[in-house]
Amino acid sequence: MITKNIPTGNQMISLPNIDETTAGIYDFTFLHMGYKGLIDVRGDETTPLIQPFIEIDNKKVAFKSLVWNRLSNWIPNFTLETDTIKLSATILAPIDERGFLVNLRITNCSDNTLKVNYGLYGRWASSLHCVNEDKVIQSKKYCYESPWNDSIVFDMRGPMPIFSFAPITDKKCITKFSDSCDSVDYSLTRFEELKPGEDCELTVYWGVGFEEVAAATSAKEMLRQGYEKELTKTLDWLNERSLMLRDKNLTRLYNTNLFFCIFFSTGITLDTEEFVSVTSRSPRYYVSAAYWDRDSLLWSFPAILDADKNLAHDMLMYVYDRQRKNFGVHSRYIDGTVLEPGFELDELMAPVIALERYVDTTGDISILEENNIRKGIEEILSKLKNHRHKDVALYETFLQPTDDMHVYRYITYDNMLVWKSLLAIAHLYPKYKDLEFTAGEVKEAILKHCVKEENGKRCFAWSVDLQGHYDIYDEPPGSLQLFPYYGFCKADDEIYENTVNIIRSPEYKYSFADSRFSEIGCPHAPHPWILSVANSLLCGRSKHCYDFLKNVKMDNYIACESVDEDTGECTTGAAFATCAGLLCHSIKEAKEGLDKIYE
Repeated sequence: MITKNIPTGNQMISLPNIDETTAGIYDFTFLHMGYKGLIDVRGDETTPLIQPFIEIDNKKVAFKSLVWNRLSNWIPNFTLETDTIKLSATILAPIDERGFLVNLRITNCSDNTLKVNYGLYGRWASSLHCVNEDKVIQSKKYCYESPWNDSIVFDMRGPMPIFSFAPITDKKCITKFSDSCDSVDYSLTRFEELKPGEDCELTVYWGVGFEEVAAATSAKEMLRQGYEKELTKTLDWLNERSLMLRDKNLTRLYNTNLFFCIFFSTGITLDTEEFVSVTSRSPRYYVSAAYWDRDSLLWSFPAILDADKNLAHDMLMYVYDRQRKNFGVHSRYIDGTVLEPGFELDELMAPVIALERYVDTTGDISILEENNIRKGIEEILSKLKNHRHKDVALYETFLQPTDDMHVYRYITYDNMLVWKSLLAIAHLYPKYKDLEFTAGEVKEAILKHCVKEENGKRCFAWSVDLQGHYDIYDEPPGSLQLFPYYGFCKADDEIYENTVNIIRSPEYKYSFADSRFSEIGCPHAPHPWILSVANSLLCGRSKHCYDFLKNVKMDNYIACESVDEDTGECTTGAAFATCAGLLCHSIKEAKEGLDKIYE
C-alpha cells in the first residue's frame, strides 16, 4: 500500500500514484469523452505499472531512503545513494505531449568497475473506468512486439481498439514480456559496465494513443525531441506561471498546488482532443472525473485565470458549450449530460461570476459576443426565474454547497451569489441594466429575511423558510465568511462580524476553535476544511492562515477536503484538484499580508 503519493502530469496524461518509498508508478490516467470520464491503467498492490530498478553485479539494489525533489515545484525527481552508486531519476510528463518519460542516470561512486543492469519493469494488471466509482473494464489486454517503436506495445481491445500505450528507449534494451492470469508482466533492461567515476543514462518514453501507431509514435516524438529539450520546455512553461513568496515553503505549497489544479482539474480528452474541466483527474478523489459548475468555476477557475489567461478562456468556452444545457444541475459527465440530478443555486450562478472575473481581469470583452456565452446568460436568467419565491426576492435551492440536502430552501450565501450575479450581468451587458434594480431587491430581501438574532446579536442565518424557521450554520464550500470578498458588505459590518464570531466560537460544533488546526468543518466532513482556510485568507485572516499552512500536511502537501484537527493530515477528499485552485488563489490574493508576516 502506498503511504505517500507524489502526483504529476500534463494536459493529457496524469500520474496520480507515484510511491514516495519505492518510486513505483502505480498507474496513469487519461480522460475519454466517449466513455464520459477517466480511464485508469494500473498495476496491482504487489507490482506497480512501472518500477525503476538497478542490479549491481547481479544483485538487486534496494530502493530505500529516497530523497525527493520537485523541479520547478512539479516534476518529481529523486536520488538514491549507496556505497557504490548514485541514481538520479526524473519522472516527467512533458508539456503538450501525449505521454510521459522516466530518465535514469547512474554514477559509479566506488573504486571498482561495476556491472550494472538497470531499467524498468512492471505489471499491467487492470484498467478501470472512473467517474466517482471505479469499474474494471472487461476487455482483453494485449502485449506484442511492434516495428513502430522497435519495442513492445500494450493494447486494450474489445471489438475495436480502446486505447494503447507503448515505451521506446533512447538506448538499446533487452525487452521481455509475458501474460499470466489476465496480467501482463514486462521488463526493459539496459546493461552497462562502469569504471570508477563513470556514469550511464537511460530514458524510457511512454506514448499513449487510440491504437498501436498513435501510442508508439507519441513515444517516438518525445524521443526525437530528446529528454533535455522536453525538460527545458516544461520547466520554462512552469516557471512562467509560478508565483514567488518570501516564505520558500509557502512558495512550494502554492506552486505545487497550482500545477496540481491546472493538470488535475482540467485536461484534454484522448479520443476527441477536447478541453474539459473536472473535479480531479486522480481516482484517489472520491468523486473524480466529473463536472461541477461550482467546483470548476468558483474554485479552480480563479487560480487558472491568475496563472494562464488563455487556459481560463478555453475553460469558459468549454463550460458555455458542453455544459450549458444543464447549468445548475448537481453534477454532470464531461460531455455535459446529467450525472447526479438535483438543483443547486450556487452552481447556476457560478458561470456568471467566472465570466465577469475573466472580463474584468483580461479586458477581453469579445468573449461576451460569443453565441454560446450569450445563450448561456439567457438560459441562466430563465432558469433563475423558476426558483424565485412568488412574493419575496429570494431564490430557493434543493441542494446546499456541500451537495447535501437543504434544511430550509432559501440559503443566505446562495442568494448573495444571486445578488452578485445579477450585478455582474448588468455590468457586462448594457441591455440587462435593469437587473441592478432586481439585485437591489435581493439584497434588501436578504437583510430583511435572512438576518436573525442569536444570543442577543443580529447575524446572518445560514438558511430560512420564510415562515419563521432558520438555522445558524456554515459550510466551507459556500461560506458566509465570503460576504466582504464578494462585496456584499464591509468586513467591519456589525452583522457580518457577529456571524463570523458565532461560527468561529468554541461553542459552535464545527469551529474546531480549540484545536491545533482550527478551521470550520461541517457534517459532510466533520474536520477542518482546506476550503475554509482559503475562505479565511480571502476575508483577511492572514496571520491565522499563515500559521495553519506552515504546519499542515494535507495529502502530502496537496490540497484535500479536510484534515485532522490535531495532526493536519488528510482525513477526507485526497487529491482534491479544484480545492487546490481556491487555496492558490486565496494565497495570491493575500500575498502582501503573508509576505509581511514572514518578515
